[in-house]
Amino acid sequence: MAHYPVSQLTTVSDCDAVLNIAASEQKNLEWKKLSVERQKEQYARNAISIAADLMAKQAEKQALDTVVANLPEGATKTENLTKRTKVEYSIFLLENRKTNYGDVALLEKEYDLQRVKRELEETVTFIEEVAARRAAI
Repeated sequence: MAHYPVSQLTTVSDCDAVLNIAASEQKNLEWKKLSVERQKEQYARNAISIAADLMAKQAEKQALDTVVANLPEGATKTENLTKRTKVEYSIFLLENRKTNYGDVALLEKEYDLQRVKRELEETVTFIEEVAARRAAI
């Protein structure tokens, strides 16, 4: 079943020109697929690391909250409040990294990868149809 109106191609040279363009596009898509696969692998590693770091910082913050709640006013309490503020900032940064390079980004890369795979499949179908038309001319 033809997806494309290849009957509009009337000469072998027309078919060759279209096939050259499609082959170039196929190479570009294969390169993009490889690139996205590598990015996805990197994001998968990042997601694990970020999640572990985030859990550690959240546990540290909980510990500091407990310590600060039980300390009398003074230098030690001020010092622990400062530490807690730094930990909260670290949590903020990790949550931003999680969005940009963690689970959310990993899902986005998986979407990109599936889209490129479908484009490749469609390009192969297009090439096959044009090649069949070329053979029929």
